[in-house]
Amino acid sequence: MIASLSILAAYLILGLPVALVLIPWCVISGDVMPLYRAAMWVVRTSFRVAGIRIEVVGLEGVPSGTACIFMANHVSNLDPPVLLPLIPGRTSVFLKRSLMKIPILGYGMRLARFVPVDRSGNTAAALESTRAAKSLLAEGISITTFVEGTRSRDGRLQPFKKGPFYLGMESGEPCVPISISGTETMMRKGSLKIRPGVVRVVFHAPVSPAAMADREELMLAVREAIASGLPEWMR
Repeated sequence: MIASLSILAAYLILGLPVALVLIPWCVISGDVMPLYRAAMWVVRTSFRVAGIRIEVVGLEGVPSGTACIFMANHVSNLDPPVLLPLIPGRTSVFLKRSLMKIPILGYGMRLARFVPVDRSGNTAAALESTRAAKSLLAEGISITTFVEGTRSRDGRLQPFKKGPFYLGMESGEPCVPISISGTETMMRKGSLKIRPGVVRVVFHAPVSPAAMADREELMLAVREAIASGLPEWMR
């Protein structure tokens, strides 16, 4: 519980001043990067304070100067704050629409142009999200997505959603598989309790959609890569 309180304290002590100063600056200037960089710094600092260490492998293989689609597995609510500060440059994120309603945080995510996803299965809403993501990629902004669509309850890799792979084939941008492990025991699904520990994040070689015959082949290649970086029991 101490780790949970440490992160909350860091968010309040560091995050509120950042929000009060840089959200208005972003609105006035139209430049989101100072807010984005400061938010990533707050997250990194809060993890250090809470005793959470992150072991990163393969980051040097991420293409530089190119917008990518980062595709990760999802086992904990810690996954997004662990992963996003590691992504080179700036990334948008697919996230459930309800998160946009969180006071202050939701507004900041809208300023950062995060892409809300409707989980109702509505086809029109799914196409709208894909179009928004494709437009961001064309502007040079990467997209990060947790391809299972929701957190795994037991840590094991779940079936993937098709939307991110449709985006990959449509945009042609490199798809970077990412394996996350360790967070499944540090913050379990349905719990607010956080335990200190070590998170392992593996960035795999990019997969080119152009080299794939179709969306299913792309999905299989990404799944095999993510599974290869996980402990055997999680595959």
